[in-house]
Amino acid sequence: MKKLLSVMTILALVLSLGATALAADSETVFKVGICNYVDDASLNQIVENIENQLAVLGEEQGVTFDISYDNCNADANVMAQIIQNFIADDVDLMVGVATPVAMSMQAATEDNGIPVVFAAVSDPISTGLAETLEAPGANITGTSDGLDTAAVMKLIFAADPEADSIALLYDMGQDSSTTPIAEAKAFLDEKGVAYKEYNGTTVDEVMLAVDALIADGVDAVFTPTDNTIMTAELSIYEALAEAGIPHYTGADSFALNGAFVGYGVDYANLGVETANMIATILVEGANPADTAVLTFDNGTATVNTETCEMLGLDYDTIAEAFAPLCTQVNPITTAESFGDLEG
Repeated sequence: MKKLLSVMTILALVLSLGATALAADSETVFKVGICNYVDDASLNQIVENIENQLAVLGEEQGVTFDISYDNCNADANVMAQIIQNFIADDVDLMVGVATPVAMSMQAATEDNGIPVVFAAVSDPISTGLAETLEAPGANITGTSDGLDTAAVMKLIFAADPEADSIALLYDMGQDSSTTPIAEAKAFLDEKGVAYKEYNGTTVDEVMLAVDALIADGVDAVFTPTDNTIMTAELSIYEALAEAGIPHYTGADSFALNGAFVGYGVDYANLGVETANMIATILVEGANPADTAVLTFDNGTATVNTETCEMLGLDYDTIAEAFAPLCTQVNPITTAESFGDLEG
């Protein structure tokens, strides 16, 4: 009898283990390929928050998001190879962080129909990624960090009403810069303020452009959400501050890396909402063509207090001048990444 009970106990254990294994095997797994355009504080913050939020959502919804991540470092050939690797790996969805990656993914998925979710695309309409923000129209949708350029311009003159020479510092090859630079020109033309464009496609070229604008004695510099300039910010902020030239930019990560002011969206929240959209498409079966592109309030100004001091300005005075033009004004100090700042 004892022998029979032992056999039955062992059998029950085997069946229980088998059921557990079957349940584990039956858990839905979604393969997600994420390609980042370049290594900078804004885009890295987006990726980190996408990954963290997908982990949370996976736990909540009883699914697994199997993430493959890569960074092309602004190399078009590497980017194309990463995307082809995702296709070969039969991913269920691709995530393109920044406009160039999103556009490459869109082209690569026209025939296979793999869903694409973009993150931090400044102008989805003009780049052809979406027919409208409400209904993108194909296998692609995502989150936009479109910039309120006029709001940034107003900050410049709130801090310095007498400014009469503005530098526009950007990479002409960055699609994210096209519209805001045109908007900045229109704003300054209407105000009757002189401006000059300074360009660079590499960190070295950006540094040379900064040397030129310093020599020209401009009163302030404007840069939109331009990833090339973002990558170079740590290399240029001290030269600008020492020359007494404030740098106004289109993201808080610029201010983190030393720019005087970053104005724009909360990239951590943008990453979270991108992850929510990914889950909606994969778990709930939402159609990207009918999933509205998400846009965000651009009302936060982030001021680097260390740079403010280097410029000979008082943070409290600047915050008071900016307050009527923003939903909030936040101080920050210089660090390479937000993780370093929090640590």
